[in-house]
Amino acid sequence: MAQAMRPDPGHSLFATDGKPHPLQDTLMAVTLVMGIISFTTAQFYNLHLLSSWTGLIGILTGAYGQFISVTTRERFLLILGLGASAFGFYLGMAHGGLFGGVIS
Repeated sequence: MAQAMRPDPGHSLFATDGKPHPLQDTLMAVTLVMGIISFTTAQFYNLHLLSSWTGLIGILTGAYGQFISVTTRERFLLILGLGASAFGFYLGMAHGGLFGGVIS
């Protein structure tokens, strides 16, 4: 039996499933904030401690967030945060690392 196709104007690629996901949304927000901070501070050589630590935290929260994510929106934003965090982490490691200059 043929079914009539009905357009779903409220559904998009990034739409949620209509249920709240507070843990996933928190991890997504933390990953994005850490990624932005890490990416921004990686542009300055003397901020390698901040860049590497925020990058590491962003990578860890983003990886766990990917593991438990439910919707495409969460996964998409987590990947953006993970990429920015990884970029900042690696540049921070290249500029001095997690303990560069603190521990001799």
